[in-house]
Amino acid sequence: MTPKEMRSIIPENILVNKIYEIRSHNVMLDSDLAELYGVETKVLNQSIRRNLERFPEDFMFQLTESEWESLRSQIVTSKTGRGGRTYLPNVFTEHGVLMLSSVLKSQQAIQVNIQIVRIFTRLRQWLTENGELKYEIEDIKRKLNNQDKNIELVFGYLDKLMDKKIGPRKRIGYMPDDL
Repeated sequence: MTPKEMRSIIPENILVNKIYEIRSHNVMLDSDLAELYGVETKVLNQSIRRNLERFPEDFMFQLTESEWESLRSQIVTSKTGRGGRTYLPNVFTEHGVLMLSSVLKSQQAIQVNIQIVRIFTRLRQWLTENGELKYEIEDIKRKLNNQDKNIELVFGYLDKLMDKKIGPRKRIGYMPDDL
């Protein structure tokens, strides 16, 4: 397998759809990661239990019953007692996924880890870029707290925002060919 083929073992949209926001963190389920790495969930969790000191609370945490119920309704999994899970799942933040690479050493796990980290990085970048726009819009709203002002003022502010975003952003650092 060439290095370029290894970079995209799993289609990106599949990986992106396995990232959830829980407790204000972007996380991935232990069962999803186990599937991607080509191991059973219990094998993944056994490896983690043997290396628990590598996974502090900001790297990995266990879902509460209500979090799991809410997530399960979104991803349509079976209920406990009907072939479902016996234990509440662990979820991994971006740092936890990075740490998994030191616990799981198969070639597939390493390559999938690289893909996941790249997606987390792009997700963080997207949130940062759009977060700036959100703050600018909030600033405009504050300036327009008097509803009697002319709507043209709103369009003027929006035009200024659009002008700021027109040019391509300067890329900094190493960028792989396929990004």
